[in-house]
Amino acid sequence: MTKIGEILIKNGFLNNQQLEEVLTCQKEQNDPIGKILIEKGYINEDQLALVLSTQLQLPFCRPAEMDLKPEILNLVPAKYAEKYQIIPIEFKAERLILATAEPLNLEIIDNLREVLGYKIKIAITSYQQILTSLKKYYSSSLNSIANVLADFDENELAQYQTNGLNLKNTSLAMENMANEAPIIRLVNTIISGALKDGASDIHLEPFEDEIKLRYRIDGVLQENAPPPVSIYPAVISRIKLMAGMDITERRLPQDGRIRLRVNNHDLDLRVAVIPTLHGEGIVMRLLNQESILLDLEQLGLGENNLKTLLQLIYRPHGMILVTGPTGSGKTTTLYAALQQLNNPSRKIITIEDPVEYQLKGINQIQVNTKLDFTFARGLRAIVRLDPDVILVGEIRDKETAEVAIQSALTGHLVLATLHTNDAASAFTRLMDMGVEEFLVASTVRGVLAQRLVRRICPYCKETYQPSAHEVELIAGRVTPLFQGVGCEHCKEIGYKGQVGLYELLTTTEAIERLVMNRSSAHGIREAALSQGMQTLRDDGLQKVFQGLTSLGEVVRVTQD
Repeated sequence: MTKIGEILIKNGFLNNQQLEEVLTCQKEQNDPIGKILIEKGYINEDQLALVLSTQLQLPFCRPAEMDLKPEILNLVPAKYAEKYQIIPIEFKAERLILATAEPLNLEIIDNLREVLGYKIKIAITSYQQILTSLKKYYSSSLNSIANVLADFDENELAQYQTNGLNLKNTSLAMENMANEAPIIRLVNTIISGALKDGASDIHLEPFEDEIKLRYRIDGVLQENAPPPVSIYPAVISRIKLMAGMDITERRLPQDGRIRLRVNNHDLDLRVAVIPTLHGEGIVMRLLNQESILLDLEQLGLGENNLKTLLQLIYRPHGMILVTGPTGSGKTTTLYAALQQLNNPSRKIITIEDPVEYQLKGINQIQVNTKLDFTFARGLRAIVRLDPDVILVGEIRDKETAEVAIQSALTGHLVLATLHTNDAASAFTRLMDMGVEEFLVASTVRGVLAQRLVRRICPYCKETYQPSAHEVELIAGRVTPLFQGVGCEHCKEIGYKGQVGLYELLTTTEAIERLVMNRSSAHGIREAALSQGMQTLRDDGLQKVFQGLTSLGEVVRVTQD
């Protein structure tokens, strides 16, 4: 066998003096010669692999730059490719050719022959090529929960179940269980899978004989492969440990927060744990700073609504309300409005519960009910800080409503959210809280009601002829509608992403008179419609005709 030094000199990688230097270092450090060569910068990983292939008379390859077919990749399951750091590149003459950076590790080759059932032939590549290839060819499989669970054996599963159900376990024992590598990998895979699928929430729910794992994607819950019942206590302990909770407390609800970096994304998770009949349930809200839209023009507001909303938020004082159920995008809309207003000439302060996203250049305050720091108390303090714009995360009670309205009356622009079904109901909701009607009429300048619907997947969108019932829903218009038929991009669902539906009511003199007379929400709504307000359903139908969403989605969120 030709010595590696001779090959290095012959290929022009080293001269005699450098070779002597490397050999001296090898004797002193007792390190492999390849490691020393790379550390000194004489060759790179690819060049080392090429030299080894020459010495061992084995083929050299770069699998990451090849276009490997699925039928070849399927010959080696993802878990073996990752475990043994190998990539299948060809099946030829009854032999499976594997790329590896460790051609002299005969034990690995013997194990692969046994587990794969093929005759093995080796090709040499670099470690970097292996890592890049694993990510390129096996990424989806390696990140699947099913693949992670395949690494557990029955004895491990039984041990986790015994330890997890032992209520006498000390905090240290439970922490040790939660810090074991398979559990860490499983929890990380659950979180990274949710991020990859674009989920807003992760739900882990225990039942008598099963665990459910569901991701809320585009507003709709979708089931995923769950962890088995036996390791669920360890999974719960791991999440509670990451969120800074008491892992031995299983009888009381707990809240926490996890900050971590997943796939080059900074992720913030709001975690809620609650005891249920069959164990602790967990919901994790994913707050991905990079995914939030901070531009009003990207939210899906129609041209007229966008123009009117911009006029409202640039008023020097008054109150603008955004209403809708939980998960309808109210916070995103308000943050986008703040970004529109955010410049050095304005002081903007928010009070939220909790602060979901950090906005540069904006003072954000978080409610702390444990210390009796409520919305109302925070608002009173904010007014003394000379703000131009105030955002109130949610008006929940009379006290908060009165302080917010007082702020709007004294020269501040106040943006706030309220839970009502439509725009007109916001006025009656404030009056039902006990706010005087003249204060509501003189401060509320506009109300934006909104919902989120799923977008039709652009990759599998096609037209179809509506049924008789659908024609009735679209006011007799016989026109082709759009639907997603399902594809790999949308996981066969037919939808990918979300778009907002909006109903913007601006306060006119006529609306003010109705509020002063304590008119019903229906009466206010009829007056707004007569002045040209577009309803949520009308805005939804426009987006149906534009091919942005489906009629079924619009009916689902506007049927009330």
